Amino acid sequence: MKNIKTLFVAALMLAIVPTAIAQTADEIVNSYFENTGGMDAWKSLNATKISATVNQGGMEIPVDIYSTKEGKLAIVANFQGMSMTFMAYDGETAWNTNQMTMAPEKMTQEQTDNMKLQANDFPSPFMDYKSKGYTVEYVGEETMEGTKTHKIKMVQEPMMINGVEEQAITYYYFESENNVPIATEVTVSGQTMKDTMSDYEEVEGLYFPFAMTMMGGMPLDIKSVEVNPEIDPSIFTFPAPAAAKE
Repeated sequence: MKNIKTLFVAALMLAIVPTAIAQTADEIVNSYFENTGGMDAWKSLNATKISATVNQGGMEIPVDIYSTKEGKLAIVANFQGMSMTFMAYDGETAWNTNQMTMAPEKMTQEQTDNMKLQANDFPSPFMDYKSKGYTVEYVGEETMEGTKTHKIKMVQEPMMINGVEEQAITYYYFESENNVPIATEVTVSGQTMKDTMSDYEEVEGLYFPFAMTMMGGMPLDIKSVEVNPEIDPSIFTFPAPAAAKE
């Protein structure tokens, strides 16, 4: 009888634990939105403009990052009087500026398709993640650079990398005191890339990190964040050929 009771308790715990873990992940995510301004305020956000500098080869280069609720994105550098688009997406076409010729070039169809997959992730992939078909799993507690964190695994729609379909899995590390993300980790084609974010500051009732890295570790020193700014739509659009303008 004792063995039967033990098996019953074990089976009951196995049935309960997955639900408890899922609730814990949702609690952390919900707490993140509440601690940084509230879900209603985040959902009313239509666009942001982040002005920052990146250090490249010892030189500080001013960069503006534009993002919109429709999924449009533009990363524009202004250096020595020249404007260079590192990346832009207008909802249909992804493009950038060729650093050798300084001419605009369309990105590959694969890159464009991957951009489309991320178009509904503004301002965070965690917002309404279930309706997007994403899954979130609480992995456990982990100490990162001396800070206690909650590690959460997010699985999004698979992406194509060099013609091969790969699962889009990102690990988020939420600082356990305030439940704000301080790092992300993603593996693409066997290469793991880690980015960090810190120094959260309030901007019009919402909290944004003012120190972070992007693209696998490139430091980004954020000078300002504008909430719902007016953005010239041409920033996102692939420039028409000169002949077509005449």
